[in-house]
Amino acid sequence: MLTVRAPATSANLGSGFDVFGIALGAPADIVRVERAPETTITVTGTGSEFIPEDPAKNTVGAVADALDAPARIEIDKGIRPSSGLGSSAASAAGAAVALNELYDRGYSRDELVPIAAEGEALVSGEAHADNVAPSLLGGFTIVSNIDTGSNVTQVDASLPLVVCLPETTVSTRDARDVVPDQAPLSDIVDTVSCAATLAVGMARNDPELVGQGMTDEIVTPERSALIDGYGDVREAALDAGATGVTVSGAGPGVLAVCRHPDHRGQVASAMLDAFDTAGIESRAYQTRVGAGAQLYRE
Repeated sequence: MLTVRAPATSANLGSGFDVFGIALGAPADIVRVERAPETTITVTGTGSEFIPEDPAKNTVGAVADALDAPARIEIDKGIRPSSGLGSSAASAAGAAVALNELYDRGYSRDELVPIAAEGEALVSGEAHADNVAPSLLGGFTIVSNIDTGSNVTQVDASLPLVVCLPETTVSTRDARDVVPDQAPLSDIVDTVSCAATLAVGMARNDPELVGQGMTDEIVTPERSALIDGYGDVREAALDAGATGVTVSGAGPGVLAVCRHPDHRGQVASAMLDAFDTAGIESRAYQTRVGAGAQLYRE
């Protein structure tokens, strides 16, 4: 049996819609695989009651099919579904790494990105790679071929983060439905400027530049409207010292970048208090940009 720890992720980062992603130090899914005549899936952990175990309806089943690697697969969910933290992507990435090793398929991590993205198509309707790429590779990733993830640039960034997750849900499909089809040229120019600033900030491990680059006037305003209390939570985090705040993925998770690891406690407390004032329970992960999926042998 092989075991993989696959990290949660945060995609978009504001200005990098469908392109940027980061791996988070926590939380994570644990995926265990063992050879079998046909694929079976067992899911336990956070939100497991909402995840289908039918291989035809689970992201992991799609990965097993793509690799022609039938297995008995156990998923222990540490990442809540519909959280904006790449829950389905982490399971797909973990299965891709584990099954690739179990059957000695010989794919590199880069080559596993489009394979794992096939599992994402079951959730969002399209094979997006902005979450599976950082879960596989770690650090900060840029997907330049949105549909297949065939060209991914990775940077080993290391920044302190807080992710605050309210006890509400936003479906990936609903979050995609509110994305506008058109935008003013001025907003597009501003977003490109911010995305470039963010990428440079990641390469330099500069939380100030990354925070500046998280601004987006096209997608984030529409998605943040789906998250009760978002505006107050964002302002509270900034007032507590965060350099930038945005919706994590499709939401409802909210991502904040901190100047120093010691600042994470005060930022987390401010975000939790703001959600509480809005009458919403939440939890906060004091984490960082982390490593990709890790393989263990049992």
